Amino acid sequence: MANNNHNNGPVKDLKLDIAPDVAKGTYSNLAIISHSPSEIILDFAQMLPGSPNATVRSRVIMNPIHAKRLLNALADNIQKYEQNFGTIVEPSVPGNADTVPYDILGKA
Repeated sequence: MANNNHNNGPVKDLKLDIAPDVAKGTYSNLAIISHSPSEIILDFAQMLPGSPNATVRSRVIMNPIHAKRLLNALADNIQKYEQNFGTIVEPSVPGNADTVPYDILGKA
């Protein structure tokens, strides 16, 4: 059972139930982020090499406060990952066969 802590502290003693089909996970090599004044929308997609189209596999809709908490938690986890396993190196040539073109991600 979750300990309802509304003072921005961590939730302790959270029991997390996960259905077997959800526990398998969904592979994504592309994330598209959009927003409205009240929501952040994360579309997780899969784009196969040589294919001009990507298929959205999962959509997560969050309020901006929870999205910012996710951003901070992800940054913290990446930092811990790199401490344990080394620096994550991003491809130096965008748009090659192993990467999605940066303009799709809004980085152009």
